[in-house]
Amino acid sequence: MPRISFTFNLQRHLDVAPLEVPGATVGAVLAEVFAVNPRLRSYLLDDQGRLRQHVAIFVDGEQVADRQGLSDRVGETGEVYVVQALSGG
Repeated sequence: MPRISFTFNLQRHLDVAPLEVPGATVGAVLAEVFAVNPRLRSYLLDDQGRLRQHVAIFVDGEQVADRQGLSDRVGETGEVYVVQALSGG
C-alpha cells in the first residue's frame, strides 16, 4: 500500500501522522486520507478540488504534474510526500 507523509509544518496544525492507504492515483490516496482527517482537505485543496498554490506533492521524489485532477499514478509501494510552502519575512 502507498505511504503518505506530511511536512512538519502541517503536523503542527493537524494530526497528520504518516499513513499507509490504498490508492492508485494521488487523488485516490488523498481521498482515503480525507476520510480519516476531513479538516486536512481545506489545507491542501481549493473549493474546486485542485491542489492549492502553496502546496506541493511528490510521488517517489517526483513532483506531481496534474495539480487539477490529481491523476498522477502511485505505485503499490509508492511514497507520497505533501509539502506546504512557507512564506514571510
